[in-house]
Amino acid sequence: MGFQAPKGTRDLFPPEMATLRRIESAWRNASVNAGFDEIEGPTFEHLDLYTVKSGEGIVSELFSFKRAGGDVDYALRPEFTPTLARMAAAKGRSLSLPTKWFAIPSHFRAERPQRGRLREFKQWNVDLLGIDNPSADAEVIATAVHALANLGLTHEDVAVRISHREVVVSILTKAGITPDKLDIALTLLDKREKMSPAVFAEKLAEHDLDAHAFSQFDSEISIEHAELTALQKELKAWGISEWCTFDFNIVRGLAYYTGIVFEIHERSGAERAIAGGGRYNKLVEMFGGPEVPAAGFGMGDVVLSLVLKDKGLLGDGEELLPTPDVFVVSACDEGDELIASTIATLRSNGIHTRRSYKTTRNVGKLLTEAAKVKATFTVILGQELERDCIVVKNMESGEQVELQRDQLLVHITP
Repeated sequence: MGFQAPKGTRDLFPPEMATLRRIESAWRNASVNAGFDEIEGPTFEHLDLYTVKSGEGIVSELFSFKRAGGDVDYALRPEFTPTLARMAAAKGRSLSLPTKWFAIPSHFRAERPQRGRLREFKQWNVDLLGIDNPSADAEVIATAVHALANLGLTHEDVAVRISHREVVVSILTKAGITPDKLDIALTLLDKREKMSPAVFAEKLAEHDLDAHAFSQFDSEISIEHAELTALQKELKAWGISEWCTFDFNIVRGLAYYTGIVFEIHERSGAERAIAGGGRYNKLVEMFGGPEVPAAGFGMGDVVLSLVLKDKGLLGDGEELLPTPDVFVVSACDEGDELIASTIATLRSNGIHTRRSYKTTRNVGKLLTEAAKVKATFTVILGQELERDCIVVKNMESGEQVELQRDQLLVHITP
């Protein structure tokens, strides 16, 4: 019986791993450059951490379990923000504000796997705690934009779609949506773009919601709001106005958002959201900490990879694999005896060194192996060892020289 990876997960071989590391590197560089410090939390949390803010209904979306013989419910983390809020709450009044944290952990969701959505994925989380004005929202948005720009994307490729929960609630309320229907109205508006018009109409009818209340979101809505006006100025100051648009179709489904919310989408609309976030001023307090204003976002690697590949900015990963400075081969029995010490000397001096595990007098075959891994130099341990010499070939220029063994480092070090 052959085993396969569980549905919705992936095996990451060296090329795929190199692709993921390329994305993570852009995330980490953008975070560090913006003054965020890296944190990490447990892979699983108490189940209550997620149900306290989202209700028992979320359990079906989680990988939850009990310890063998135990009665405590746990869940693999589906997102990082509750963990971050718990960590901030644990610090209490000792938390130095403002605090800027980021993390790049694995997440797990028991959802139906489909394009752009897996059951296990990496997600970049950026959070700024302690600043209760739009300058914080603008800074986290700018951090996301800078990472995307470093990966080669431009404002013509993606858009940051910005909204405000208070504004959306006001629009729906003025259109006749009663308070008891607001939660389901917000949920449906959040999912609207993922449904066909017919399915959306069915859902509205199912919950006795007036379609006219939602039709106004089909066209541009102009509303004056102090926070959004201030945010607009901040985004201009950051030089990212071209990346941003105000779109009140954006709601963000998670109930803990309290103000400005945003999503980053490919402009063509071909993929799911690349990132999503907003302001959550009550979440730390919800977990037993002081009231701490906060803004942040999450950006997953799955959709981002699809967008980068679609734009020709990410290959199959082969081009990202590290290539050795030196490839060492043995063309004689004496070479076998010296290959380990030669490699040890090179590696101890910080030189990326690989070797052939073959011994043959057919040097051409050994050089083919060196060329395959794109080595800069090939060191040939052959009959020249009788004179305490080695042969070094520059694989790019084709130049080949015979050296004393103790001259190897001098020759290959710039």
